[in-house]
Amino acid sequence: MSSSLARHRLKTALSRTGLLGIARHARDWWWTREFARANRQFLETWSDGLPVPPASLRILVAASPDIAWFIDSGRRGADSIRAVLERHAIPLTPSTPVLDFGCGSGRVTRHFASLGPAVHGSDLHPALVAWCRRHLSFGRFEVNGLAPPLPFTDGQFALAYALSVFTHLPESLQGAWMQELRRVVRPGGHVIITTHGVRYLHELREQERQQFASGLLVIHRDDRPGSNVCGAYHPERYVREHLSEGFAVVDFVPEGAAGNPFQDLWLLRRN
Repeated sequence: MSSSLARHRLKTALSRTGLLGIARHARDWWWTREFARANRQFLETWSDGLPVPPASLRILVAASPDIAWFIDSGRRGADSIRAVLERHAIPLTPSTPVLDFGCGSGRVTRHFASLGPAVHGSDLHPALVAWCRRHLSFGRFEVNGLAPPLPFTDGQFALAYALSVFTHLPESLQGAWMQELRRVVRPGGHVIITTHGVRYLHELREQERQQFASGLLVIHRDDRPGSNVCGAYHPERYVREHLSEGFAVVDFVPEGAAGNPFQDLWLLRRN
C-alpha cells in the first residue's frame, strides 16, 4: 500500500470516529504553543494598528500560527497586486472599489486599509467574515456560498482579486466563479487570480503530468471543493483558452504570487 493511500485511509477512519477533529485540535494547540514566544517577540516590535486574528483563524488561512508569516505573506500578496497593476499603469486609489474574493481573516485585505471603505471582502467561512467585520472596520465584508452568486451588484468593482482560491475549486465551480467575478467587475475592470502552474508538477502523478502537458486542468479531491484538500493545477494554455473566457489576458507572471509562494499570477481585463 502506498503511503498516500495509507494516510487517506487513516484520515477517513479518524473522520468517521470523530477522532480527526480531536487530532487537528491537538496539533493546532501544540503548534500554537511552539510559536508563542516568537509571536510575543514579533508583536513587541511590530504593529500596523490593526488586531491580529487568533491562532485558529491564522492556521485556517495561512496554514501556520506564525504571526510574522501571516503579516509578511499578506504584505507580499498585496505588493504583488500593486506591482502588476503599476506595471500596466492601472490606478489603485481610495476611489477604486476593490473586492478581495476569498478574503479569509484579512491576511491581504489589511494591507489595503489606506483605501478605506472602497475595500470589500467575501469568504466562504462565516467565522472569518465575522472576525473581519469586528476588527477591520475600514472595509465591508460578506459571506458567500460555495457557488455563486455574490451579494454585490453588477459592475460594482474596478478590481477583484482571488489569491489561492481557484487553486482549490473543481472545474465546474471555477467557470461559474469566473463569470460571477466578471459580473461584479465593471467593463474594462480587472481581475487578478493565482494558480498552481509548472512549479507544482512534483505533486502530480505521471498520468496527471501528461494531462497537464496537454493543456488540461488537473484536479485532486473534487469531493472537497473549497477546502485545502482540493487542489487544482492549471496549465498556462488552459487559463488562456478556457478559464479566462470573457476576459483579455493582460499579464501572466509565472510564480508571481509572492504571498502564496510559487503560484502563478494572472491579470485579466473584463472585455
